[in-house]
Amino acid sequence: MLKDLFGKKRKFATVPSETISRSTSAASSASEVVTKGKEVPEGLMNKCPHCGTIHYSKDLEKNLLVCKGCQFHFSMSAPERISALLDDGGLVEEFDTDIVTTNPLGFPGYMEKLEKDMEATNLKEAIITGEGLLGGKRIVLGVMDSRFRMASMGSVVGEKITRAIERAIERRLPFILFSASGGARMQEGTLSLMQMAKTSAALAKLDREGLLYISVLTNPTYGGVTASFASLGDYNIAEPGAMIGFAGRRVIEQTIRQELPKDFQTAEFLLNHGQLDMVVHRRDMRSTLMKLVEMHTTGEGV
Repeated sequence: MLKDLFGKKRKFATVPSETISRSTSAASSASEVVTKGKEVPEGLMNKCPHCGTIHYSKDLEKNLLVCKGCQFHFSMSAPERISALLDDGGLVEEFDTDIVTTNPLGFPGYMEKLEKDMEATNLKEAIITGEGLLGGKRIVLGVMDSRFRMASMGSVVGEKITRAIERAIERRLPFILFSASGGARMQEGTLSLMQMAKTSAALAKLDREGLLYISVLTNPTYGGVTASFASLGDYNIAEPGAMIGFAGRRVIEQTIRQELPKDFQTAEFLLNHGQLDMVVHRRDMRSTLMKLVEMHTTGEGV
């Protein structure tokens, strides 16, 4: 009796049947079981923010979180990205799992926010680094996760990237980095901005050693991340529709007092203006990176 009174209720979301009937074939079958106004468990379906197509969550995951209606690329977490990219779906070795962020400036509430993100994402910071196999070739990989402080670049993010680059140099391996960030982390002030110089210097050393660096920019990549390591690849690749830039559109328009093109700062706009080498659909990302690594790899190393 008491259990019935105080037990937690399951969360539900109402999905009108007429909305479902306009979705893709996979989700349209739901109209047979979901009538107008009837509630379905929350998280069972996802709606594309661009075209409004309703997807079963499991079908969306099987399609690498890409909308079948308009090909919109949903955000991927770092574990999801690693699973979709690497042989056997995981890292052979993860680097620097013991490094955690402190609060050097005594910013109010900063540690509490970090703890909430740690609990929500099961990550210690906004990036995972490690060594893995891609098409049978050893690589060093870094993947940023926008769920953690919008993958803002703090001291630990910069340190983990720098250490990953140093391991790539030591082991003579290609380095691939997936960026997704709102920019520098304001709670760490100048210490955050210093990571731009540190990571860029490490990449300069990687270049002098003749090793491969592939930078993959995903939606969104902004601020100091774009202005440093994300734009320094031997190959700079982006996913379709990814928003990439330094300052936001509104700030730029107010500064130059001109209206910008509608597709300004999209991956396609940057490709047309020479800032990117390729725009690669998520379904082709693994095979494209495999080919690039194969091109630059010999039996003795890179």
